Amino acid sequence: MTTLHVIAAGTPTPTSARFGSAYAVRLPSGRILMFDCGPGATGKLVAQGLWPVDVSDLFFTHHHFDHNADYGCFLLCRWDQATDDPLGLSVWGPRLTTATTQRLIGPNGVFAPDITARINHELSQAVWVNRGGRLPRVPPSPRVSDIEPGPVTRNADFEVRSAVALHVQPYLDSLAYRVETPDGAVVFTGDTEPCESVVDLAKGARVMVSMCWDRQPLMDATGEARGQMGTQGAARMAAAASVEHLVLSHIGPNLSRSDEQDRGLDEVSALYSGRVTFATEGTQIDLSAH
Repeated sequence: MTTLHVIAAGTPTPTSARFGSAYAVRLPSGRILMFDCGPGATGKLVAQGLWPVDVSDLFFTHHHFDHNADYGCFLLCRWDQATDDPLGLSVWGPRLTTATTQRLIGPNGVFAPDITARINHELSQAVWVNRGGRLPRVPPSPRVSDIEPGPVTRNADFEVRSAVALHVQPYLDSLAYRVETPDGAVVFTGDTEPCESVVDLAKGARVMVSMCWDRQPLMDATGEARGQMGTQGAARMAAAASVEHLVLSHIGPNLSRSDEQDRGLDEVSALYSGRVTFATEGTQIDLSAH
């Protein structure tokens, strides 16, 4: 069974129900693929019964803080708990992914003193050994790649491809991802305005997780539509790609209100006839049940 977990379903604006972006795909093998790592993602991951060490691959759509603020925490937590880590961690993302990693856990990174203390202090060594680790302890060393649109990685039970997403270029590069699993394809649009590159990536997918900042008429009226999607933009993309299930996420504070979601659902349903879900943090979708 392949399960999509919505770890974080919000934006840079915190609400009581949503903050930041992060998702996970749990494959039948037990392997976990993670997409983005926004504020609090590590704790939210564990709250859904997923263990950081079981995450073999982390993919970034782009490097806004609501998508990467918990990256340092995730790297350190995973390293600290990984007494047995046969797969290791691979990290994939657009330009700045490698540089961001080095600034966090490299020899001169912000967390270098923490890492040095955990490797060398006798208390930390004792905790590590009692947890099942062996000395000498080595620093975290994820395999990190800055990637371009196209094929990313594949394994016996999954394949990942990426495409350009149109967001805040030229300041940050942005990618959307498609994951082929034994139970069908899942697409993560990341932050983007409607664009053909993401439609093409999503063709025939079982599930498309799409950003949906607000109701489209409000976004159009306030000038917030460029580089983003709202209700109608997401609906048109899902319809054009013939996806089975549209999961609306990256939901802003206005659309978090139930009355606005009711209006938003009407706007989506007028353009897209498939299944629609407004994601909350903790939403889980069994792909094999589709």
